[in-house]
Amino acid sequence: KQALHEIWMAPTRDAAYKAFDVTIATYSGKYPKAMKCLEKDKEEMLAFYDFPAAHWQHIRTSNPIESTFATVRLRTAKTRGCVARHTILSMVYKLGQSAQKKWRRLRGFKLLAEVIRGVRFKDCERVEPVKEGELNRVVNI
Repeated sequence: KQALHEIWMAPTRDAAYKAFDVTIATYSGKYPKAMKCLEKDKEEMLAFYDFPAAHWQHIRTSNPIESTFATVRLRTAKTRGCVARHTILSMVYKLGQSAQKKWRRLRGFKLLAEVIRGVRFKDCERVEPVKEGELNRVVNI
């Protein structure tokens, strides 16, 4: 567990790569399938280094999603069979709205506009401003 923490808690992508290589070398003999899976998804796992550091905590966790789904699962399990499909869909929608009120605002939310505009970040630092004609994607807000 500590070796995995050293990967995703590394301050830079290069430090994460070094920790990754150490982890693979250390545990490949004991956990070959797990290490092969990690190697396969290496770039996707470390993609958060392309975003501002303020966003890293939110990118690395799935807690809000899991918490919301747990609430919905609990409520729907208690009422299953007692209500119509339309009623259960309405209840799930309202549970989602209720959960949304408790969500915390993203740290560094002011940087979202830059991320959407396509400003590049490397190891949490802005690399270069994007010129108007360089955007290769359209973002609708």
